[in-house]
Amino acid sequence: MSIAENVLSIKNNLPEQVTLVAVSKTKPVADLMEAYNAGQRIFGENKIQEMTEKWAQMPKDIQWHMIGHVQTNKVKFMAEYVSLIHGVDSLKLLQEINKQAQKHRRVIYCLLQIHIAEEETKFGLDEKELNEIFDFVENEKEGMKNIRIVGLMGMATFTDNQDQIKKEFTHLKSIFDSKQNLKSEICNLKSLSMGMSGDYKLAIESGSTMIRVGSSIFGGRN
Repeated sequence: MSIAENVLSIKNNLPEQVTLVAVSKTKPVADLMEAYNAGQRIFGENKIQEMTEKWAQMPKDIQWHMIGHVQTNKVKFMAEYVSLIHGVDSLKLLQEINKQAQKHRRVIYCLLQIHIAEEETKFGLDEKELNEIFDFVENEKEGMKNIRIVGLMGMATFTDNQDQIKKEFTHLKSIFDSKQNLKSEICNLKSLSMGMSGDYKLAIESGSTMIRVGSSIFGGRN
Protein backbone atom coordinates (compact mmCIF):
# COMPACT_ATOMS: atom_id res chain seq x y z
CA MET A 1 0.00 0.00 0.00
CA SER A 2 1.07 3.58 -0.62
CA ILE A 3 1.64 6.16 2.11
CA ALA A 4 -1.67 7.82 1.22
CA GLU A 5 -3.52 4.51 1.42
CA ASN A 6 -1.90 3.76 4.79
CA VAL A 7 -3.01 7.14 6.20
CA LEU A 8 -6.58 6.66 5.02
CA SER A 9 -6.74 3.05 6.19
CA ILE A 10 -5.59 3.95 9.73
CA LYS A 11 -7.78 7.06 9.95
CA ASN A 12 -10.88 5.23 8.76
CA ASN A 13 -10.49 2.73 11.58
CA LEU A 14 -9.80 5.20 14.39
CA PRO A 15 -12.45 6.15 16.93
CA GLU A 16 -13.59 9.75 16.56
CA GLN A 17 -11.84 10.93 19.74
CA VAL A 18 -8.38 9.63 18.72
CA THR A 19 -5.86 11.94 17.00
CA LEU A 20 -3.30 10.48 14.60
CA VAL A 21 0.24 11.87 14.73
CA ALA A 22 2.19 10.73 11.66
CA VAL A 23 5.75 10.09 12.87
CA SER A 24 7.83 11.29 9.96
CA LYS A 25 11.36 11.34 11.41
CA THR A 26 14.12 10.50 8.88
CA LYS A 27 11.57 10.53 6.03
CA PRO A 28 11.94 12.92 3.07
CA VAL A 29 9.55 15.81 2.48
CA ALA A 30 8.12 14.01 -0.59
CA ASP A 31 6.86 11.22 1.70
CA LEU A 32 5.34 13.72 4.13
CA MET A 33 3.64 15.52 1.24
CA GLU A 34 2.06 12.27 0.13
CA ALA A 35 0.54 11.91 3.62
CA TYR A 36 -0.38 15.62 3.59
CA ASN A 37 -2.21 15.26 0.28
CA ALA A 38 -4.17 12.37 1.80
CA GLY A 39 -5.42 14.76 4.48
CA GLN A 40 -2.84 14.30 7.27
CA ARG A 41 -2.04 17.58 9.04
CA ILE A 42 -0.19 16.49 12.19
CA PHE A 43 3.41 15.29 11.93
CA GLY A 44 5.72 14.17 14.71
CA GLU A 45 9.49 14.54 14.62
CA ASN A 46 12.15 13.68 17.19
CA LYS A 47 14.98 15.97 16.06
CA ILE A 48 14.45 19.71 16.20
CA GLN A 49 16.82 20.56 13.33
CA GLU A 50 15.14 18.09 10.97
CA MET A 51 11.68 19.27 12.02
CA THR A 52 12.66 22.92 11.45
CA GLU A 53 13.94 22.17 7.94
CA LYS A 54 10.69 20.41 7.07
CA TRP A 55 8.59 23.19 8.62
CA ALA A 56 10.37 25.72 6.39
CA GLN A 57 9.60 23.72 3.23
CA MET A 58 6.07 22.50 3.88
CA PRO A 59 2.56 24.06 3.98
CA LYS A 60 1.88 26.24 6.98
CA ASP A 61 -1.39 24.58 8.06
CA ILE A 62 0.60 21.63 9.44
CA GLN A 63 0.80 21.09 13.20
CA TRP A 64 4.31 20.02 14.18
CA HIS A 65 4.63 17.82 17.25
CA MET A 66 8.00 17.32 18.95
CA ILE A 67 7.90 13.71 20.11
CA GLY A 68 11.53 13.08 21.06
CA HIS A 69 13.49 13.92 24.18
CA VAL A 70 14.04 17.69 24.31
CA GLN A 71 17.22 19.33 25.55
CA THR A 72 16.54 22.67 27.22
CA ASN A 73 19.06 24.54 25.07
CA LYS A 74 17.31 23.43 21.85
CA VAL A 75 13.82 24.75 22.67
CA LYS A 76 14.56 28.13 21.08
CA PHE A 77 14.95 26.55 17.65
CA MET A 78 11.33 25.35 17.49
CA ALA A 79 9.54 27.89 19.69
CA GLU A 80 8.44 29.94 16.67
CA TYR A 81 6.24 27.19 15.22
CA VAL A 82 5.91 23.98 17.29
CA SER A 83 2.30 23.11 18.19
CA LEU A 84 2.71 20.43 20.84
CA ILE A 85 5.70 19.11 22.77
CA HIS A 86 5.04 15.53 23.86
CA GLY A 87 7.93 14.76 26.13
CA VAL A 88 8.10 17.43 28.83
CA ASP A 89 9.89 15.59 31.62
CA SER A 90 11.11 18.34 33.95
CA LEU A 91 10.05 21.66 35.43
CA LYS A 92 13.23 23.24 34.06
CA LEU A 93 12.21 22.27 30.53
CA LEU A 94 8.67 23.57 31.04
CA GLN A 95 10.02 26.93 32.23
CA GLU A 96 12.31 27.17 29.20
CA ILE A 97 9.40 26.42 26.83
CA ASN A 98 7.40 29.17 28.53
CA LYS A 99 10.30 31.63 28.23
CA GLN A 100 10.90 30.91 24.52
CA ALA A 101 7.17 30.98 23.71
CA GLN A 102 6.96 34.39 25.35
CA LYS A 103 9.67 35.72 23.03
CA HIS A 104 7.51 34.74 20.05
CA ARG A 105 4.28 35.92 21.71
CA ARG A 106 2.92 32.42 21.42
CA VAL A 107 1.35 29.80 23.63
CA ILE A 108 2.93 26.35 23.31
CA TYR A 109 0.94 23.26 24.22
CA CYS A 110 2.69 20.58 26.27
CA LEU A 111 2.19 17.00 27.40
CA LEU A 112 3.93 15.87 30.58
CA GLN A 113 5.78 12.60 30.06
CA ILE A 114 5.21 9.95 32.71
CA HIS A 115 7.66 7.09 33.19
CA ILE A 116 5.62 3.90 32.88
CA ALA A 117 8.06 1.44 31.29
CA GLU A 118 10.30 -1.00 33.09
CA GLU A 119 13.30 0.06 31.02
CA GLU A 120 15.60 2.49 32.76
CA THR A 121 16.40 4.33 29.53
CA LYS A 122 12.96 5.83 29.02
CA PHE A 123 12.54 9.42 30.18
CA GLY A 124 9.65 10.64 32.27
CA LEU A 125 8.30 11.89 35.57
CA ASP A 126 7.12 9.86 38.52
CA GLU A 127 3.89 10.83 40.25
CA LYS A 128 5.63 12.88 42.93
CA GLU A 129 7.46 14.96 40.29
CA LEU A 130 4.21 15.32 38.33
CA ASN A 131 2.42 16.73 41.36
CA GLU A 132 5.31 19.11 42.06
CA ILE A 133 5.00 20.51 38.53
CA PHE A 134 1.24 20.99 38.87
CA ASP A 135 1.71 22.74 42.22
CA PHE A 136 4.40 25.03 40.82
CA VAL A 137 2.39 25.97 37.73
CA GLU A 138 -0.73 26.77 39.77
CA ASN A 139 1.23 28.89 42.24
CA GLU A 140 3.19 30.71 39.53
CA LYS A 141 0.54 30.99 36.87
CA GLU A 142 1.16 34.69 36.29
CA GLY A 143 4.64 33.79 35.12
CA MET A 144 3.68 30.71 33.10
CA LYS A 145 1.10 32.17 30.73
CA ASN A 146 2.83 31.02 27.54
CA ILE A 147 2.35 27.30 28.08
CA ARG A 148 -0.67 25.05 28.36
CA ILE A 149 -0.42 21.60 29.91
CA VAL A 150 -3.04 19.75 27.88
CA GLY A 151 -2.33 16.13 28.70
CA LEU A 152 0.01 13.30 29.58
CA MET A 153 2.22 11.03 27.50
CA GLY A 154 3.93 7.73 28.14
CA MET A 155 5.80 4.99 26.32
CA ALA A 156 5.33 1.34 27.21
CA THR A 157 8.18 -1.12 27.63
CA PHE A 158 9.54 -2.42 24.32
CA THR A 159 8.31 -6.00 24.66
CA ASP A 160 6.04 -8.54 22.99
CA ASN A 161 4.29 -9.15 26.32
CA GLN A 162 0.85 -7.65 25.65
CA ASP A 163 -0.22 -8.06 29.29
CA GLN A 164 2.68 -5.95 30.47
CA ILE A 165 2.04 -3.25 27.86
CA LYS A 166 -1.64 -3.17 28.79
CA LYS A 167 -0.76 -2.91 32.48
CA GLU A 168 1.50 0.10 31.78
CA PHE A 169 -1.11 1.81 29.60
CA THR A 170 -3.80 1.20 32.24
CA HIS A 171 -1.51 2.68 34.91
CA LEU A 172 -1.01 5.84 32.84
CA LYS A 173 -4.75 6.12 32.18
CA SER A 174 -5.43 5.94 35.93
CA ILE A 175 -2.96 8.79 36.58
CA PHE A 176 -4.63 10.78 33.78
CA ASP A 177 -8.09 10.16 35.26
CA SER A 178 -6.93 11.18 38.73
CA LYS A 179 -5.89 14.61 37.40
CA GLN A 180 -9.19 15.44 35.69
CA ASN A 181 -10.10 17.80 38.54
CA LEU A 182 -7.26 20.12 37.48
CA LYS A 183 -9.13 22.67 35.42
CA SER A 184 -7.37 25.99 35.15
CA GLU A 185 -6.22 28.37 32.45
CA ILE A 186 -2.84 26.62 32.28
CA CYS A 187 -3.68 23.00 33.18
CA ASN A 188 -6.54 21.15 31.55
CA LEU A 189 -5.76 17.54 30.70
CA LYS A 190 -7.62 16.52 27.55
CA SER A 191 -5.05 14.44 25.67
CA LEU A 192 -3.57 11.10 26.61
CA SER A 193 -0.78 10.27 24.16
CA MET A 194 0.14 6.59 24.23
CA GLY A 195 0.52 3.95 21.56
CA MET A 196 2.75 3.59 18.50
CA SER A 197 2.65 1.44 15.33
CA GLY A 198 3.05 -1.82 17.24
CA ASP A 199 0.67 -1.22 20.13
CA TYR A 200 -1.73 1.61 19.26
CA LYS A 201 -4.81 -0.60 19.10
CA LEU A 202 -4.14 -1.79 22.64
CA ALA A 203 -3.45 1.82 23.67
CA ILE A 204 -6.81 2.97 22.29
CA GLU A 205 -8.57 0.15 24.16
CA SER A 206 -6.78 1.43 27.27
CA GLY A 207 -8.02 5.00 26.78
CA SER A 208 -5.47 6.72 24.54
CA THR A 209 -6.70 9.81 22.67
CA MET A 210 -3.53 10.37 20.62
CA ILE A 211 -1.38 7.81 18.83
CA ARG A 212 2.05 8.21 17.25
CA VAL A 213 2.32 6.07 14.11
CA GLY A 214 5.39 5.97 11.87
CA SER A 215 6.29 2.68 10.21
CA SER A 216 2.65 1.69 9.59
CA ILE A 217 2.35 4.85 7.47
CA PHE A 218 5.80 5.44 5.97
CA GLY A 219 7.28 1.92 6.10
CA GLY A 220 10.38 0.90 8.04
CA ARG A 221 13.34 3.20 8.65
CA ASN A 222 16.86 2.56 7.39
